Amino acid sequence: MYISKSFIPILKNTPSEAKIKSHQLMLRVGMIKQSSAGIYSWLPLGFKVMKKIEKIVREEQNKIGAQEILMPTIQSSEIWKESGRYEDYGEEMLRIKDRQDREMLYGPTNEELVTDIFRSSVKSYKSLPQLLYHIQWKFRDEIRPRFGIMRCREFYMKDAYSFDINDEEAFFSYNKFFLSYLKTFKRLNLTAIPMAADTGPIGGNLSHEFIILAETGESKIYTDKRIFDLDSEGTKLEKKSLEDLRKKYDQFYSVTDEKFDKDEFEKKVSEKNRLQTKGIEVGHIFYFGDKYSKPMGGSVDLPGGKKDFVKMGSYGVGVSRLVGAIIEAKYDEKNEVMKWPISVAPYDIAIIPVMSKNDNSTLEKANNIYLELNKYNLSAIIDDTDENFSSKIKKMNLIGAPYQIIIGKQTDGDLLEFKEVGNDSQNLKLKDIINIIIEQKAKN
Repeated sequence: MYISKSFIPILKNTPSEAKIKSHQLMLRVGMIKQSSAGIYSWLPLGFKVMKKIEKIVREEQNKIGAQEILMPTIQSSEIWKESGRYEDYGEEMLRIKDRQDREMLYGPTNEELVTDIFRSSVKSYKSLPQLLYHIQWKFRDEIRPRFGIMRCREFYMKDAYSFDINDEEAFFSYNKFFLSYLKTFKRLNLTAIPMAADTGPIGGNLSHEFIILAETGESKIYTDKRIFDLDSEGTKLEKKSLEDLRKKYDQFYSVTDEKFDKDEFEKKVSEKNRLQTKGIEVGHIFYFGDKYSKPMGGSVDLPGGKKDFVKMGSYGVGVSRLVGAIIEAKYDEKNEVMKWPISVAPYDIAIIPVMSKNDNSTLEKANNIYLELNKYNLSAIIDDTDENFSSKIKKMNLIGAPYQIIIGKQTDGDLLEFKEVGNDSQNLKLKDIINIIIEQKAKN
């Protein structure tokens, strides 16, 4: 792909309305374009990254046995009235009427709709557990949308829902998602810490937020530094293994500001291990029992002819928000360098030929390299413009392909100038470069 043919509308200067790193970069490099307050069009570069994140989220959901469905963005008000949340949800809910004057809404979340799907389809305990998820656009009418996609009104989200026969089985499902989220964020090269949190308008009495550390985060967090040394590696999808994993994390004090207790923090965490900072919420899981199944009649037949309401949990990941979260974690604002994790990078490698008006040999070499990379399913972008070398480097550093090949007049023979963004360059053969990138991609 030539950069001259790509739809990447890079701006020379950072827009003044952008106050945080992710908003600045996404506007500057043409990943998004604002349509109206808190609503954005996703342009090719940003859309590539978001779809790669979506793929990883989907793969990790599938690994724990969750099944994908797709629910509509527009919902009937009737099911929300059944659950009792229609009037309680507040002004964030966008309420509309169709031409028959029926009350509808643009879904801010999907507990009611998925419960309605479940109750009409599953009648026996023998069909449990059920883990269902979808990835869909949502809308919440934020009173003051800000920070680009980090606090917007329309966003792309993965929601999952679990249905179980009793609390014990429901906690097993909850812990499956707990593990799934740890693995998802690790593949995105993010350190996301699970923290005890309030359940908010969704309800229930058990909840964890997954937070990444960031100065621009809106969540205040209080945690024990030792939690960063934990790892989920080797955890099996078995009750005991998953329970032990969550206990391992829960033993360390780690909460958001809503649940913060200063006395408890100072009692449980030694001074040297205390960390008070800010973070970005990238995932949230809830267990709320029969909060929705009971008022909506979501019951199943039990052995002996009795009926009981299923126990439910809800599990969300902000797919579009994760684009911004990765930028907040990885973008070097001072040097204007973005290095995307190889797992979600819009391109695996940037090819930068140093060109002159009367000599196209470096561009021809770039084309040949591009074709060879293609054979190994490695995506590349070639800067075929006639800009000077420093401008090309600056542009590619903003786009953020994690690797670069630089082709100058002095490049001859089999050796190429190759660098991982942020590190010094080295001279390598193309086959060695290909092996390095393939090896890194395999790890993710």
